[in-house]
Amino acid sequence: MKEFRRLKLGILVLLAISVVGCGNGSAGTEINVPPTVTSPTVEVTPTPTLSAPAFKAAFTGMGLEEAAKSAPIVVLINNLAPARPQSGLSQADVIWEVLAEGGITRLVALFQSTVENEFNIGPVRSNRPYFIDLAGSYGAIIAHAGASNDAYAILQRQKKSYLDEISNAGSYFWRSKDRKAPHNLYTNLKKLREGANKKSYQTELYVTGYKFDEQDTEPQVGAIKQIEVNFQLKGYRVGYQYDDIKGTYLRSINDEPHIDKNNDEQISTTNLIFIQAEHKVLDNEGRLSVDLDSGGDALIINHGNTIEGNWIRAEDGMIRFLQNGMEISLAKGKSIIHILPKDKPITEHVIWE
Repeated sequence: MKEFRRLKLGILVLLAISVVGCGNGSAGTEINVPPTVTSPTVEVTPTPTLSAPAFKAAFTGMGLEEAAKSAPIVVLINNLAPARPQSGLSQADVIWEVLAEGGITRLVALFQSTVENEFNIGPVRSNRPYFIDLAGSYGAIIAHAGASNDAYAILQRQKKSYLDEISNAGSYFWRSKDRKAPHNLYTNLKKLREGANKKSYQTELYVTGYKFDEQDTEPQVGAIKQIEVNFQLKGYRVGYQYDDIKGTYLRSINDEPHIDKNNDEQISTTNLIFIQAEHKVLDNEGRLSVDLDSGGDALIINHGNTIEGNWIRAEDGMIRFLQNGMEISLAKGKSIIHILPKDKPITEHVIWE
């Protein structure tokens, strides 16, 4: 019996050793269990959604942070060779190039959406009846230096909003010392708006503007890269070179870049617009009348493409551009509009490749 108890005790001891061995792992090897790793919490910032601008500029279609309520201002700018480079043209929403007497051209610069107001604009030059007509089509205040007798008669008889350096607003202009008169007269939007307020002109105005593409047009390699515009004189041979990166046309005169003196930048535009109108010579000085009511052919070039159509004087007074009776949508950006005579087809005034 005692031997049986000793045998039983031995078996229990062996079982205990076996259990301890198993608890320490196979062949007595210790198993290290890695500690639990807690991943750090990463806060993911959602990508902001870009919302469309609340407001758009009436004459460029570009987005604005707030509505542009200021009445448009048109400045008549000298385009004679001694007046170049001019100042302020790169800030204009729209530039019109129009024939004046003797085959020279003058620039009619429209400012409405720009926030800046103290950049130089000029050299400022004299007024003509059809310049008044252009300014009036926008409901704009017109700034100039002198005028023809017919122009003065229209300004006074029709009670136009105008700021003339010679007759009624000299303090809102100044003469630069780095050029000879008459190519040295300048102003800026701050002074012109002060002058308009002083004279109780309407300084806030809702304008409908042009029609623009709903979507931004991506710059592309255009089929039309170089354009030459012939008015009358060889000294006013205007050229444009397409910039594939920005999708704009860079302006030159007589193969020289047309520069804004304020910033040394070459003047550029998104839309090139050409319209034809009847021109008549009025006197021995070569002064003209230009018919801006009867309509005619129009050609628009943007992003390397051409759109042929016509222009009309719309019921709201603006000159609008149509194709098959529907207003043409311009590409968003600035426009330079050229008024050409009807002496030959528009495609002979405007040559491209």
